[in-house]
Amino acid sequence: MTRPPNRNANHPAADPPGVPARRAALKLLDAVLRQGLPLEAALDRATQGIERSDDRALAHAIAAEALRRLPDLDALIDSATRSRLPDDAKARFALRIALVQALALGTPPHAAISTVLPLVDGGPRKLVHGVFGTLMRGGATLEEFPTLPEDVEARWQNAWGEEKVAAAERAIAVPPPLDLTLADPARTEELTAEMGGLSLLPGHIRLAGAHVPELPGFEEGAWWVQDIAASLPARLIGKGSGIVLDLCSAPGGKTMQLASAGWSVVSVDSSESRLARLRDNLARTHLAAEVIAADLLKWSPAEPADAVLLDAPCSATGIFRRHPDVLHRVNPRVIAEMARVQAQLLARAAKWVKPGGMLVYATCSLEKAEGEEQLMAFLASQPDFAIDPVAVAELPAGIVPHQRGWVRTLPGMLAEEGGCDGFFIARLRRGG
Repeated sequence: MTRPPNRNANHPAADPPGVPARRAALKLLDAVLRQGLPLEAALDRATQGIERSDDRALAHAIAAEALRRLPDLDALIDSATRSRLPDDAKARFALRIALVQALALGTPPHAAISTVLPLVDGGPRKLVHGVFGTLMRGGATLEEFPTLPEDVEARWQNAWGEEKVAAAERAIAVPPPLDLTLADPARTEELTAEMGGLSLLPGHIRLAGAHVPELPGFEEGAWWVQDIAASLPARLIGKGSGIVLDLCSAPGGKTMQLASAGWSVVSVDSSESRLARLRDNLARTHLAAEVIAADLLKWSPAEPADAVLLDAPCSATGIFRRHPDVLHRVNPRVIAEMARVQAQLLARAAKWVKPGGMLVYATCSLEKAEGEEQLMAFLASQPDFAIDPVAVAELPAGIVPHQRGWVRTLPGMLAEEGGCDGFFIARLRRGG
């Protein structure tokens, strides 16, 4: 199997200007497509040795846009080669990077190709130069809306229909908006006007984009960044004064929501690095929670809680707009494994809910195995739990609860306002 090239004796000690960012982008694509790593998890290693933050950001932008448009980029490459290049050929990787810059990121073609050619040697270098030149001279373009990978399109079409597949392709074509959740919903009108944003719910502001630390209220901790769909699970718990367990809690958006709503929050996550971010967020917002680093399959609370929020680990296919790598590294095996873990966590979490208490189960997934099917299996095995139906008034206009009472956000919802991530959320009540 041919790997994209690493720096070795064939490469100069110092790359020409612009090349390090492209080399890092190539490493990022390799990490996602061949190793199955999340894009964000691979970023530090791929950009090691790159000092300029703008070069690191460029590497990420190139790789992310290539992943958004990979089927269309590969179709162009295949149209200009006599025999199909292997998926892992370094020439294909280099062409993806050159083409996405020229056709989607506004890089002048001469700069796009000149910064990529140093990544390949010998015959592949001539091939890359020739294919790129052929496509540029032929007026190659990319479709306005990216094509989803065939397996993802088939899976989502079977689950949600052609309309939602088309909506997903429209959604991934544009940068998602920036959503803020406010610590004090009473300030919604004030801060929305000050920022020039749009509010879809009390305690929510949506912006087209901004440099977060410069926004009003950042230093005082008046809000935090959180997609509106991601804010719904904690919203559906509402205000309270008892004990709530926030399970799989990092980086902290739900914990801050619950703390600001009056709950005594026990926040549990297995990732020390993500919990560090959670603690930073709590400090900035002047909110309090008991933070615990633990494996939920081994940890148990000292006593049952009034409410439990399980935002379970999942395939994360619902956040494909922000993380296009999920479209290429998530497959039925990954989905089945995540569903198995979710079932284990749900069974444990159920024991930690007081009689009469509430359990909210959520995943940022567009897979029914991590949503509707998981819920049905749980209810069949836990007869003392029942769905506590979500009311229309609890949700932003444009998101409607399922007739059986749970919430499913899908591509196309809130489209005119900028869309939302894909989530499944069920609110359950334990019998007294």
